[in-house]
Amino acid sequence: MKDTYRFQVNLSGMINILANHLYSNPRVYLREMLQNAVDAVTARNELEEGYQGQIRVELSGTGSTATMTMEDNGIGLNEEEVHQFLAMIGQSSKRGGEDFISRETSFIGRFGIGLLSCFMVSDEIVMITQSAKGGPALEWRGQPDGTYTIRKLDNALSPGTKVYLRCKPGSEIYFDEQNLAKWLYDYGALLPYPISLHSGSSSRKINGTRPVWIAYPELARDRKEEVLHLGEQLLGERFHDFIPLHTASGRTGGIAYILPQAVNLNAKKTHRVYLKHMLVSEKAENILPDWAFFVKCIVWTDELQPTASREHFYENEKLEEVREELGEAIRSELMRMADYDQSRLRQIIGQHALSIKALAVEDENFYRMIYRWLPFESTFGRKELGELLKERSTIFYTLTLDEYRQITHVAAAQFMLVVNGGYIYDSELLALLPQICPEAESERLQPEDISFSFTDITADERRYYYENTRTADAALQRFRCQIQLKRFKPSELPALYTLSKESSDLRSLEAAKEVSTDALSSVLNSLGSSFQAAAYSTLYFNLDNPVVSRVFSGDPAMLPAAVEMLYVNALMMGHYPMSRQELAVLNEGIIRFIEWGYAAGNTQDGGNGQ
Repeated sequence: MKDTYRFQVNLSGMINILANHLYSNPRVYLREMLQNAVDAVTARNELEEGYQGQIRVELSGTGSTATMTMEDNGIGLNEEEVHQFLAMIGQSSKRGGEDFISRETSFIGRFGIGLLSCFMVSDEIVMITQSAKGGPALEWRGQPDGTYTIRKLDNALSPGTKVYLRCKPGSEIYFDEQNLAKWLYDYGALLPYPISLHSGSSSRKINGTRPVWIAYPELARDRKEEVLHLGEQLLGERFHDFIPLHTASGRTGGIAYILPQAVNLNAKKTHRVYLKHMLVSEKAENILPDWAFFVKCIVWTDELQPTASREHFYENEKLEEVREELGEAIRSELMRMADYDQSRLRQIIGQHALSIKALAVEDENFYRMIYRWLPFESTFGRKELGELLKERSTIFYTLTLDEYRQITHVAAAQFMLVVNGGYIYDSELLALLPQICPEAESERLQPEDISFSFTDITADERRYYYENTRTADAALQRFRCQIQLKRFKPSELPALYTLSKESSDLRSLEAAKEVSTDALSSVLNSLGSSFQAAAYSTLYFNLDNPVVSRVFSGDPAMLPAAVEMLYVNALMMGHYPMSRQELAVLNEGIIRFIEWGYAAGNTQDGGNGQ
């Protein structure tokens, strides 16, 4: 005789929610079944001393006729518990005003909603269970129409639970033997109970003996090959180094595998997290600080609160505390390397300089420990900061990449050490340098500052070039640019264009006006009028350059056009965006010089023919 009951929930709606909203993939049905089995084994383990739990998965048939069973020798369920855990979907298991499952950290999940996930891949769930506390064995059958039946079996069974699922059409992939083996390993690799998979005459053990360093992460340092091998199995990448992770409470630990290649700052930082040694998320993004994007982690915990899907964790104070402690474990290990394993630290910095700099910016003590090995681009080449300080005690740096590009050739030719501070974090670190290294100085260098190293022309040269200088200056007035004649290295560079802050701001406003509406252009005009008087740029002409020397000594009629062409050339050399007016000068100048070249050629041809 069997009795029929109805779930206290809209089951068809619940299944739709599970499949399309709560879970990321129907394969999580396997995780939910495994969680229930582990909880049952854990509960019995606490009742019986010397008991050894195990979980057995069996697959029979193939394709749409496949049936999968999962059997555990755990505590089982009696009839009252069947109604409570399998019918009252979403009801917490409260005992005396407390949430028993939440309070008891040994358990992973809850029974009801997890077992319902099986309806995503099967049209019927059959469960045979025998409680270790006594009572009859029970057969429970759940249907997707919202009904279930319970039948008392005549014979007592060994304590435990066995769940049967038959593949429903379209779900064959979830009953494939190779997929089952992979997913069981993914979810259960760190579980303390043996899991086995049987299909026909074949059987395989899913998880091996759990390594001792899972409980004591600091022991991982002495088992490098074992740790690296597990990382390759679980994360699918080959690693060469790692950092053990732990929190003060000991309730969260893990391994931070150092990525063998540099990663993009904006790349998602995803990690594999196990809750009570069951995989919860393969793509946890909020378990480590943002700066730790050079590692990929396996983390295990029993203190974080999972979301309803048990695939992510709630962003709360506990998660923030754990995140900070895991970040501190990485930071401490890097600082330990600075004292005892510098070659290892240099290798990590060489691969992941951006991450290390991100940490150094927010942690002055860490910066003080590792600043010598941080790489920077400079006019002396790409070198570590310690090497650069051996060359010069004062480090000049630019604030932007464009500023560096504008002066790098001039500075390098004059053996002036200038560091490119335009990359993320670099200018901040260079500005902080005197605070962490008192014998060092750092100073921001602007493009106009480089002119201090130029050689002034003589008084005789100034008189000689006076008229042509006035003509050249007048030619560039419409661009709010003044000229100066100097001598500087390299002689191959004809001219250097520099901007004051005011002229830089005005240039930006002028560029914005070109693509703005009339109304916005009017506003920008008002903004620019306040500093137009001071907003002049400077174009330094290099008289050591043969072209410049010829231009200022040659035909005055060609001087304005030549100066304008040298002006736009300097803009391009400095990577400045050009306005429409400047682009027009470039195009007109090219055509004009081509015409002059043809005219000169025709004159010579005519002379030869006479």
